[in-house]
Amino acid sequence: MIQMRHIIDLCDLTEKEFSDLYKLTTNIIDRPEGYTDACRGKVLGSLFYEPSTRTNLSFSTAMMRLGGSVVGFSDPGSSSTTKGETLKDTINMVSSYADMIVMRNPREGAAKAASMYSSVPVINAGDGGHLHPTQTLTDMVTILRMRGSADDMKIGLCGDLKYGRTVHSLLHFLERYHNVQIYLIAPDVLGLPDYMIQFLKEHNMPYCEVKSIDDALPELDVLYMTRIQRERFVTAQEYQNLEGNYQLTAEKLKRAKKDMLVLHPLPRVDEIAQDVDDDPRAVYFRQARFGMFGRMALLLTLSKLPFIRAGHQDIGSHGVKCSNHKCITKTESYLPLEGKVGERCPYCDAPLEMLL
Repeated sequence: MIQMRHIIDLCDLTEKEFSDLYKLTTNIIDRPEGYTDACRGKVLGSLFYEPSTRTNLSFSTAMMRLGGSVVGFSDPGSSSTTKGETLKDTINMVSSYADMIVMRNPREGAAKAASMYSSVPVINAGDGGHLHPTQTLTDMVTILRMRGSADDMKIGLCGDLKYGRTVHSLLHFLERYHNVQIYLIAPDVLGLPDYMIQFLKEHNMPYCEVKSIDDALPELDVLYMTRIQRERFVTAQEYQNLEGNYQLTAEKLKRAKKDMLVLHPLPRVDEIAQDVDDDPRAVYFRQARFGMFGRMALLLTLSKLPFIRAGHQDIGSHGVKCSNHKCITKTESYLPLEGKVGERCPYCDAPLEMLL
């Protein structure tokens, strides 16, 4: 049984807790009809402050398949946020109505902040470019279900590694497995951020940086593709010059191992060609379905936890500020922020600076 009330990072789970969650997921996959009333009478508060298709629908479908119901919003323009309501007040209000809260917010660290004021479990459905734990749950269920283990694995992470929260979450979680070799396949402008490189070094996770998907493909057991956004580049020509290096086609797949898995958090644009879809190694649509079952297991587990009122939190910062302009502390000034200059922000992991 999971003991914490919130899922901000999948690494919040101990190895046993994740193992239990994975076992429950596989049980639901194999016998979904046995769980149709498992959350009867429970209510999920769904707060999506930015657009989402898969994650939003996946959580709603998961709760309904368990017999529960869903309330909330998928457009902050239809919420009291437009009237200036703080995140703290929104969470206090919704946690009075719902048994669990799932939240996506463009501000990094928003889920951590929400958990400080909620009296029910908060699930992070993505906080800016920071973390996306239930996508990592989806990824790990796919890898374990189809490969049997994440140990002794060569995994290539391709595309937008700088802003890709799915990549950051997955790397955090892969730290607990043995002999995982990481290939970072990205243009310089979208390379893994420094704090994540530091994380790999601190945890002795071997990695190499590769400029083209072709260079790494024959070595990989898993290829994790992500979308490269044109708007990240200064000019359209700069994007076009690099585009082919980070696109997977059926022709390129001929160089890959026969049992390599191709994953993608979706949505895709053109980084995976349509002619890849029929290849048995392309498992990204099955991956999305596994995600729904994983979220069913997570909601069912959290629904069994006791109701605990959140404690009082100190107000304001104490001599430091976060260096990340996308951090939740930039807009929610009441949030407590302590630490030393250079230490990681407790909300978004970026370095702390002196408060001027």
